[in-house]
Amino acid sequence: MAVKVDKEKCTGCAACTSACPMDAIEIKNGKAQISDACAECGVCISQL
Repeated sequence: MAVKVDKEKCTGCAACTSACPMDAIEIKNGKAQISDACAECGVCISQL
């Protein structure tokens, strides 16, 4: 499953960043940004 950030809905709360076991998400300019380190495990999505 490809993990994508909906920039319209992302509030920059960082719930996904703390949930990511690969440390592949960071907040930039108030929005989550996913790096190439993403394993597409979906743990970040389960936190929303």
